[in-house]
Amino acid sequence: MPFKQFIDYLSFEKKYSPHTVIAYQKDLGDFLQFAKDEYEYKDIIDVNYAIIRSWIVLLVDSGIANRSINRKISSLKTYYKFLLKTKQLETTPLAQHKALKTSTKMQVPFSEREIGDVLKLLQEEEGYEGTRNKLIVELFYSTGMRRAELVNLKLNAISTSQKTIKVLGKRNKERIIPLLSSVVESIEQFITQRNALKTIQDEDFLLLTTKGDKIYETLVYRIINNYFSKASVKVKRSPHILRHSFATHLLNEGADLNAVKELLGHSSLASTQVYTHSSIAQLKQVYQNAHPRNSK
Repeated sequence: MPFKQFIDYLSFEKKYSPHTVIAYQKDLGDFLQFAKDEYEYKDIIDVNYAIIRSWIVLLVDSGIANRSINRKISSLKTYYKFLLKTKQLETTPLAQHKALKTSTKMQVPFSEREIGDVLKLLQEEEGYEGTRNKLIVELFYSTGMRRAELVNLKLNAISTSQKTIKVLGKRNKERIIPLLSSVVESIEQFITQRNALKTIQDEDFLLLTTKGDKIYETLVYRIINNYFSKASVKVKRSPHILRHSFATHLLNEGADLNAVKELLGHSSLASTQVYTHSSIAQLKQVYQNAHPRNSK
C-alpha cells in the first residue's frame, strides 16, 4: 500500500478517524498520479514546489473550489512534515506555500421556532422510526454533537440517573455532556421501542435502523434534511446546522464561550468563535436597550 508508514502514523499515533485517513490517502494518491503522468516522477519525496504549483493550477482550471484545493495541499503538507520528522527529508517543498484565498460562507442556524416546528411534526409520528427520528433531532439540538459522534453513540455512554452522555469525539477524545430532563425521557421511551425490535444486529449502539443495524451518516443527513425542509426555507438543512444552532442559541442566551467550546469538543477557542457572528444582532439589541446614552 502506498504511503503505508504515513497512513499507520495517522491511524495509530495521531488517532485520526478512518474517514480522515482515507481522505489523506486519496489526496496523496491523486498527486502522485499527476506527478507520474505529467513529469514521470515515481515518488512524491522527489518533487519540487513548481510541480506542486502546476497541480494546483490544474485543480483550479478544473473548477475545484479553493477550499477543497487547500485541503488537498494540507494533506501534502502533513505528509512532508512526517518525512521531516522521520528524517527522510531535509526540507519541504511547501515551506513557502500560501493557501488559496477562500470566501467565508455564513452558516445560518435554524431559528428556535423552526426547531420547535420540527419537533411538533415528529411528536405526531407514531412507531419506532418516528420516536428514533425525534430523538436524533433532540440529541443534536440539546448536545451539539457531530453527526459521526451521534452515529457511534453506544448504550453504555448514557447515564439516565446522572443525566449525562459520553461522546467520543475527534482523535478519540471523550467529553461528557449534560442532558435535559426532556431528552432523558425521550431516550427512555426510545430504548423501550428499540428493545422490542425483532432483530438487533449492533446491540452495543444506541440508534438503530428498523432492521437492527447501526444507523449510518447518510441516513441521519436524510432524516434532518427531510424534516427541516417542511419547517424551514433555508438552503442548507444538515446535522451541522443543528450543531451550529445549538452553539448560537446558547451564546445568544449569554452562555460562556469557553463552556460552549467544551460542549462542542473544540480543541481551540478560535473554532468556537465562528459561532459568535450569529449573536451580533442579539448583542446589538441588548446594547440598544441597555446603554444609558441610547435615546430609544
